[in-house]
Order: sequence, then structure tokens, then C-alpha cells
Amino acid sequence: MFQEDDLRPLSALQHLVFCERQCALIHLEQVWVENRFTAEGRLLHERVDHDKGESRGDLRIARGLPLRSFRLGLTGKADVVEFHRVDDPGGVPLADAPGRWQPYPVEYKRGKPKLHRADEVQLCAQALCLEEMLTTTVPEGALYYGQRRRRQVVPFDDDLRKLTEDTARRFHEMLAAGRTPVAVRQPKCKECSLLDVCLPDAPHASARSYLADLLEEESSPRTPGDP
Repeated sequence: MFQEDDLRPLSALQHLVFCERQCALIHLEQVWVENRFTAEGRLLHERVDHDKGESRGDLRIARGLPLRSFRLGLTGKADVVEFHRVDDPGGVPLADAPGRWQPYPVEYKRGKPKLHRADEVQLCAQALCLEEMLTTTVPEGALYYGQRRRRQVVPFDDDLRKLTEDTARRFHEMLAAGRTPVAVRQPKCKECSLLDVCLPDAPHASARSYLADLLEEESSPRTPGDP
């Protein structure tokens, strides 16, 4: 079990599934570059978080719900958690409504479904946090993609749960090791906002060291005849 000070961003699991180097650049080297896609995604999340919760009959909607798991060592925030009234005694009680309620996390994404499972892992991690916090079971959730404007239901089966737990473990191991993986050019690199910092075609394992080299070169005194 992790302690409060050991909790790390849940969103990092999405970065790690997409690319280990991207994850290390963001969470080890503290490098972040925003492009149009990350800006659109950030604005989408801000709009969702700023909306108020809703109550509609057998549905309660919580937005920007804080999450944490001491078992996985993660903390974060859910875009939306729906609570559906159920007859199942395994549901959770709510302070402002009678009966039992089933949590159902919904994560908003600006684009469309991807070939990798990064979004599913992020959503499953939210579900695992809810299970730990509320002492319940969360069997499924949904990803809402802006380009398609509809939900994709995500069952939290054994395979996805194991992948999510393994990804959380790998993330903590990466932080403990403190090493940024060497860049390897892949087709997905063109989708990454860190492409110009990562430089997968350059022989530098660390973006920080590469930038430091550039700064040192710029500050070095020049002699006549230098280009």
C-alpha cells in the first residue's frame, strides 16, 4: 500500500501506454508542450469539470470527482461519474438520496477511438479508484469521443484490470529508476505534442540534456570565424 505522499497522477497511465518515453519526459523530466490537440482536450475537460452536477430521477451525475487509490498509488479526477439507482444491495449509498447507487465513470476525449488501449486503461484506473474508495464493484464505464459524439462502453474485464494494474506498477518502477527511455521513431510519433522536444531521430536519450547542450552552445563565447 502507498502513502498519501506517494500518490502519483492517474493520467500518467495513459501516457505510459501510449509511449514510455513520452511518459518519462512528462513525469520525470517535467517537459510539457501544448499543441492544438492537447489544447482542445484541455478545454473539453475544463468545460466538463465546470458544469454542475445533475439529478434526474434515478440518475445522479458528479463532475470533477476527486479519486485516489492507495493500492495502486494513484490520484486524479474523474470527468464524470454517474450514479444509477439500483436494487442491488451491492450499490453504494449517497448522502443526498435514498436507496443504493451504482457508480459509472465516463471520460471525455476530443478525438476518436484509438488502436492502443491508453484511454481504456485510464478509465479502468478511475473505476479501480472508485471501487477502493466506495467499497463496491464497478463493472463498466464509458469513453465519450468528441469526433463521433457518442459513447463507447468499456467493460472492466479481467484482462483490462490486469493491464491497468501492471501499467500502474510499471509507472512507479519507472519513477523509482529515474531513467528516460531512448527515443525510437514510430508512426505514432506524429501524433505526439512532444515530438519537437523528444527528437526521435536525434541521438539523445534525455530531452533535458539535449536542451541543456543547446543552451550551453548558445552561451559559449565565439571566436572570429565561427559560424
